[in-house]
Amino acid sequence: MPVPAATVPVARVAVDTGLAHLDRPFDYLVPEQFDGQAVPGVRVRVRFAGRLVDGYLLERVAESESGKKLSFLDRVVSVEPVLAPEIAELCRAVADRYAGSLEDVLRLAVPPRHAATEAKPAAPVDSPLPDAAGPGWDRYQAGPAFRQAITDRRPARAVWQALPGEDWAARLAELAHTALAAGRGAVLVVPDASDVSRLDAALRSVLGPDRHVALSADLGPAERYKRFLAVRRGHVRIAIGTRAAAFAPVHDLGLVALFDDGDDSLAEPRAPYPHSREVLMLRSAAAQIPLLIGGFARTAEAQLLIESGWAKPITADRGTVRAAAPRIEAAGDDRATGAESAAAFARLSPAAFQAARAALSAGLPVLVQVPRRGYQPALACVSCRRPAHCRVCSGPLQLSRAQQVASCRWCGALATGWTCSVCAATAFRATVVGAGRTSEELGRAFAGVRILTSAGDAAVSSVPAEPVLVVATPGMEPSTPDGYGAALLLDGSALLARPDLRAAEETLRRWMAAATLVRPAASGGRVVVGADSSLATVQALIRWDPAGHAAAELAARREFGFPPAVAMAAVDGGADGVASFLEDLHLPAGAEVLGPVPVEHSGPAHTDKEAERALVRLELGRGRELAAALHAARAARSARKDPDPARARMDPLSLL
Repeated sequence: MPVPAATVPVARVAVDTGLAHLDRPFDYLVPEQFDGQAVPGVRVRVRFAGRLVDGYLLERVAESESGKKLSFLDRVVSVEPVLAPEIAELCRAVADRYAGSLEDVLRLAVPPRHAATEAKPAAPVDSPLPDAAGPGWDRYQAGPAFRQAITDRRPARAVWQALPGEDWAARLAELAHTALAAGRGAVLVVPDASDVSRLDAALRSVLGPDRHVALSADLGPAERYKRFLAVRRGHVRIAIGTRAAAFAPVHDLGLVALFDDGDDSLAEPRAPYPHSREVLMLRSAAAQIPLLIGGFARTAEAQLLIESGWAKPITADRGTVRAAAPRIEAAGDDRATGAESAAAFARLSPAAFQAARAALSAGLPVLVQVPRRGYQPALACVSCRRPAHCRVCSGPLQLSRAQQVASCRWCGALATGWTCSVCAATAFRATVVGAGRTSEELGRAFAGVRILTSAGDAAVSSVPAEPVLVVATPGMEPSTPDGYGAALLLDGSALLARPDLRAAEETLRRWMAAATLVRPAASGGRVVVGADSSLATVQALIRWDPAGHAAAELAARREFGFPPAVAMAAVDGGADGVASFLEDLHLPAGAEVLGPVPVEHSGPAHTDKEAERALVRLELGRGRELAAALHAARAARSARKDPDPARARMDPLSLL
């Protein structure tokens, strides 16, 4: 005789439907044979719309409020409760913040199952914790107070301005030690694999072996799941990694921290495109735990947190900053070497040559930062200077090496017999010089000096303390034991002239990341910037004043109504898709729609010439209203299976 539904326990399940209008949990009855296994957090299989789909059991309830006849769970895939309740709540908050669906965020938070790994037992580390590390935080005002807040379990929130040359990985490791000593865990997020490696080494030094795990996408499925389970089961209390580590289910969390929040790799490229900074902020606010956002530079978003009072600054006094910073000068400075010569504003100015020669003569390596890899990655007509495009797909042309025929960056077609469509000229000029061509130029200028290139797949992790020229693209600068003797930051004007909202902020971040690798001025360290000294961004670098630059940047964005001073979303797609999305979008009062306008494509996969983008702007503090409206529009289009695709994104990194 069937059991009455009222006496059968009910499971609330997050079902992976892939449809925005079904972004809600569904109730299922729990069969008697699964009663002991169907606990919150386990993976389940359920029948939905006539097919078996995956899901996570969120909670058990006494009875359903749906008022409908319920189906039974098909099976419990695994008895391992991989989805912690607090992580499920965080995923829901992230989905709501970014106008996304819960299932999309769950894919970011929980790695795929590996059954063989799941069956292997593991044990927590029970060796004594080493003594606390040195007083690295004593150089910062409010540094010791923040460490004490971790010990006292107070929800302090701070923006850390790292000193030039600071061993940021060691400082984060010290904070992790403080959390462990207080009986709590920590989540530390960094932009890329090289940063993870550096932090991993620092934690081994400070905490000893096996007290932390590194979570990153390049791990194999078995190893990634093994490390995830070590955290979920409570065997390891410190989790580090790239953006996905922000969701690490650390037990009794006592600290979340992120370094270099301006790096765009911290923004998830998959829907709903959350930024790790915002994920950790949501996590800190929900669990009332300390939060640290650090970096050598400062973003406008971090500055907004300080000005709003939500976070406090951790900085060093000006005397300490000056003692740690190298000597920085602009190539066009009136007092720079060769300032009055015709070559003062050349790509490699007399000041840059003099700084490099002095460092090489002292037996020290020299860093040369260039914005782009390749040889000549962008070409233009030699006569009218219009960008040169491929005759096949209209993509940009490049030169991969000297004496080679130009080719298309998109489709690879050779530009033999190319003619400018405007002025009929047949020759090119380089608009951007890459790392390869720069290495060639330096090889001729510094005969006999060894030159290393660190760009793209040819990364160099470290260089010896000897006279060598290192040409590197941003983010690929190798370390050296005692610091570089000099750094040449080339093509600064080209970086600042990019038509991008974050051009100045990103340029300063790249410059500071390179300059911090140079010895202090007292030890002869020198940085030469290839840009006009009168520019505000150049002055911020010379004075080592990222806070002042961020404050000015935020003030300008307030004046013109740009993020983060306002809530903003972008709607991208074909012309018909964007128009249809805007028709379904019921915006809150006061919202402003900008566009739609045509957008420039970035690769051969984007060939629809009618692609457009519309921006939606709303006053600061009403971002959740805007996100809810975007989600409702997505749901309406999903319900009627709208054939015109469009993508909605909160807080787009680029407005172009």
